[in-house]
Amino acid sequence: MPTIAAAPRVEANCALLAQAAGIMGIPVICTEQYVRGLGPTVATVRNALPTTAEVIEKTRFSALVDGVRATLRTQRRPTVLVCGVEAHVCVLQSVLDLVAAGWTVFHVTDAISAGQPDQVDPAFRRMERAGALPTGTLSSMYELLGDASHPLFRDILPIAKQVPKNA
Repeated sequence: MPTIAAAPRVEANCALLAQAAGIMGIPVICTEQYVRGLGPTVATVRNALPTTAEVIEKTRFSALVDGVRATLRTQRRPTVLVCGVEAHVCVLQSVLDLVAAGWTVFHVTDAISAGQPDQVDPAFRRMERAGALPTGTLSSMYELLGDASHPLFRDILPIAKQVPKNA
């Protein structure tokens, strides 16, 4: 993460999404790319993962490895919300594979970045041309709730208020 553009914002938003998902009972899968060389998921995000989250180590750039594919099929979730780094490598290839495999994919633009900022927008455009839908951290939280009368609204509101403003 030290080389990632807007790292504090990306870390915060990924952590907030994981925390909100945990409160709402939405399954979370965290993939880690080549842990031996790149290290594990940053503590900010790791500590926000619900206890039920699956953490899957991988070397393939796409996150749609066998363990992830099996988990998604078991959970019977038609929609996947994607965040992380690097936008033009792991995130892009994950989104392209998920879309090609038939999932509806939302990529959380303020929770995705790269070490080379000029690679992010082309990756987003490519994801969208493939059929992925852009969203933001706040937007996705409120969309998942659907209504202020949702029983978890008051639990999610303090998390939503922590989403950093883009300066």
